[in-house]
Amino acid sequence: MLLMIIFSGIANAQWLSSDIYDQPLKEVLDQIEERYNVQLIYEERHVVDRIVLRAPWRLFIEVEPTLDNVLRPLDMRWSKVRDGVYEIKRWDYFRKPFEEGEKHVKALLEAYPDLASWEIRKAELRAHMMEEKGLVGLKKGSLNPIVSPVRRFDGYTVQNIALEILPGVWVSGSLYKPTRYRGRIPVFLSPHGHFSAGSSGSDDDHGRYRPDQQYRCAMLARMGVAVFSYDKFGNWGDSRLAFNAQVHRSDLGLSMQTWQSIRILDYLSEQPWADMTRVGVTGASGGGSQVMFIAALDDRITLSVPVVMMASHFFGGCPCESGLPIHFPKNGLPSNNAEIAAMAAPMPQLLISVGGDWTRTTPEIEYPYIKQIYGYFGKADNLENVHLTNEGHDYGISKRVALYDFVARRFGLNATSAQNRDGVWDESKVTIETADALKVFPDGQLPAHAIRGEQALRELLEKHRE
Repeated sequence: MLLMIIFSGIANAQWLSSDIYDQPLKEVLDQIEERYNVQLIYEERHVVDRIVLRAPWRLFIEVEPTLDNVLRPLDMRWSKVRDGVYEIKRWDYFRKPFEEGEKHVKALLEAYPDLASWEIRKAELRAHMMEEKGLVGLKKGSLNPIVSPVRRFDGYTVQNIALEILPGVWVSGSLYKPTRYRGRIPVFLSPHGHFSAGSSGSDDDHGRYRPDQQYRCAMLARMGVAVFSYDKFGNWGDSRLAFNAQVHRSDLGLSMQTWQSIRILDYLSEQPWADMTRVGVTGASGGGSQVMFIAALDDRITLSVPVVMMASHFFGGCPCESGLPIHFPKNGLPSNNAEIAAMAAPMPQLLISVGGDWTRTTPEIEYPYIKQIYGYFGKADNLENVHLTNEGHDYGISKRVALYDFVARRFGLNATSAQNRDGVWDESKVTIETADALKVFPDGQLPAHAIRGEQALRELLEKHRE
């Protein structure tokens, strides 16, 4: 019987292989609008030159099953705007409905309902993520710091530093420190997202050179914290001297950005002024993804603040966030970014979310889920959420103020030096520098033994594993 069914399917496929029924997607959408008396909203660039195979057979009695039949084979999706109006977009592998995220976290709680099962799950997830990122057995060599002179500002200093994280491969950043301090001080990592402040194409508009990142790094330094702000791999700044955006958007982006964070932690741990019992990390959007990943994988992190990123239904649209199957362990349920954020438990963690992006569900879905994981440790109070209903996707002043409040309280800082007489956080004494001032290699010249390009990096990674 099984052979007969398979043969029948093949025969039908051959009969339907003729292109007599095939139609351009645009024509099919026009027919759907007329037949079902609906309005379809879409961008022309998403439908041009696309063909619907066996189009007439895909039209059902009702419009929504018809849209499914037509769009899914083309990796497109629809959403209902209101009665009679549907929006059509490309299908994004990294985006699911909010309802699916809610079902996912409920399933995770059912599968791992107590501390013992969660600890096993966390260990398996961590091992899986390290393996998929290709970081297992990757050798650590000398970091050979290249440092610029120290620049002094009101209450803080800045020094540019490049670390050789692999032979011939550097991560560049700027180290912000308080002007005066005694003994050991807390340290912070500050990865950046894919933000651009303008359209000039200048590095001044991008990445860690943006004013919002400089403000938060300098303010933390004025509060008594040392902050290492660093370039995203292959994404603006000094990193572009060796690797382009195409490499950033490959699987290497996800691996190398985690490796950068690990090696910066190695560098900070060697400094006599670093208090490695107080180690924080914060970033927004794609930088928020890096916050969640390093907090989940490296026990040296003791406080994390992912901003406008963490969601159970959204995985990040850049391959530097979702370009490797880190969310699909070999055993158990698939994971999501809410579970990865929960791997930081029981350390203090602040989730900053907004009403204007995919984090709008944090107070109702993700925060309660992660709170239960923290509860396994008896540390539910270590998780906090600041939700800004009327704000959008950025690391603006209100998000930075939430960060300052959280860090001062959780790290036990006397941060009056960063506040005005009324006790309000005061960013007016921060000096915003140009991108060239923050680069280690402003002349565009890397050391002579630098490696460049994707192929050279892949070969190096293969040779550099134990």
